[in-house]
Amino acid sequence: MRIAVPNKGRLHEPTIDLLERAGLHLENGADRKLYADTVDSDVSVLFARAADIPEYVADGAADMGITGYDQIREARVESVAELLDLEFGSCRLVLAAPEDGDIETVADLEGGTVATEFPNITRNFFAESGVDPDVVEVTGATELTPHVEMADAIVDITSTGTTLKMNRLAVVEEVLSSSVRLFAREDVLEEPKVEEVRTALASVKQAEGKRYLMMNVPGGRLDDVRDVIPGMGGPTVMDIADEDDDGKVAVHAVVDEHDVFETITEVKNAGASDVLVTEIERLVE
Repeated sequence: MRIAVPNKGRLHEPTIDLLERAGLHLENGADRKLYADTVDSDVSVLFARAADIPEYVADGAADMGITGYDQIREARVESVAELLDLEFGSCRLVLAAPEDGDIETVADLEGGTVATEFPNITRNFFAESGVDPDVVEVTGATELTPHVEMADAIVDITSTGTTLKMNRLAVVEEVLSSSVRLFAREDVLEEPKVEEVRTALASVKQAEGKRYLMMNVPGGRLDDVRDVIPGMGGPTVMDIADEDDDGKVAVHAVVDEHDVFETITEVKNAGASDVLVTEIERLVE
């Protein structure tokens, strides 16, 4: 099973980090290599441009891919299916125009010109809006085109909006919301290894923002402690070996990170002791 991942850029490091945390440690994957093995002999990694990954998967060069949703939509590939939103690399594809110009709505671009690095997404957006501008594909510095009279507006990626503001551009409308996705070719969806990879990556995402609490609780105070633990379902309760003190039990629970501070205070007030908090690397629900 071959997974295509971004070979550079802002998506490369987070993607490799996610694979590592999921247990798919890369081997012999030095810089400038096109391929890397993983500790799973049935899984290898192909490094490619983020924009090329959907095509690599659709054409069979890879079975699964990790790249931005915007790249998947722009490639217009068939026979691929999304498996998981990996929830990083978030950005927006927006329609923007000079803030002191005449373009204030999508309809104002009827008969106008729009510059973009995403011509397929842009044409589809305007077709759905019932507006027919001339879409011009550019390969960089998209935000400059309205100021050199190449276009009346642009469709471009933005994360914070800072670049648009620096170039005196205002957002007219959002075209697409994007984040990094895991996807696969449809003819391999039933392969067990595809589900193994999806589950491994999902377990890392599910563990983010969670903490594991362990504590000792007198048997007579167990209900009081249970009442103040906001965990996922009920806590796990276990007998303590060789425990002679008031029938104490061990209580384990998974809680949201932002609840930890308050929860520790509440369980101690309810009778818990020896409270331990640890991070969770993976969580399979």
